Amino acid sequence: MIGYIKGKILSLTPDCALMETAGGIGFEVMCSGSAFSALAGKKDGELYTYLQVSENGTALYGFSSPDEKNMFLKLISVSGVGPKMGVAVLTGMNVGELAAAIATSDVKRLSSVKGLGKKTAERIVLELREKVALNSSVQTADGKALPPVTDGDEDAVVALMTLGFTRAESEKAISRARANGANSVEDIIMLALRGM
Repeated sequence: MIGYIKGKILSLTPDCALMETAGGIGFEVMCSGSAFSALAGKKDGELYTYLQVSENGTALYGFSSPDEKNMFLKLISVSGVGPKMGVAVLTGMNVGELAAAIATSDVKRLSSVKGLGKKTAERIVLELREKVALNSSVQTADGKALPPVTDGDEDAVVALMTLGFTRAESEKAISRARANGANSVEDIIMLALRGM
């Protein structure tokens, strides 16, 4: 199994990288959006990879981090989600956004990914919600984890959703409000609205 590649970038497109390793072997790797961004403009790079072997041949998929690769492995464990769709999902949103969408059952956000239908998005949420919710947290722009939304925040979530925000947006805003010291439902909603 080829789990990691580091080497010279011979060519790069938004979908694929051709990388030459120290042994002079060139690997063609199908890239996620963040893997492409991580390699763009560089002469050398590294990818965490997944090798798919099927009756139609073999393909190598590359990711920018172990977390992204692990999320990909979770995605392709869902019935009806193959490697190409897994890469498409991770190109349409980053790992944190995907984890938040799954953990908050935001099927609308998931199905906004090109080629991902509502039924498949529902299946992803159903099969991965517990796995992702236990291992992931919503993060701020500077990478700090926000406190999780509790059952006691449901009134604030419903209030924000009534105002037209998605569940994921509402929960993220409430987590930010809690991190800034809001305790009552009113304070949480006010701070959450200011941050949106």
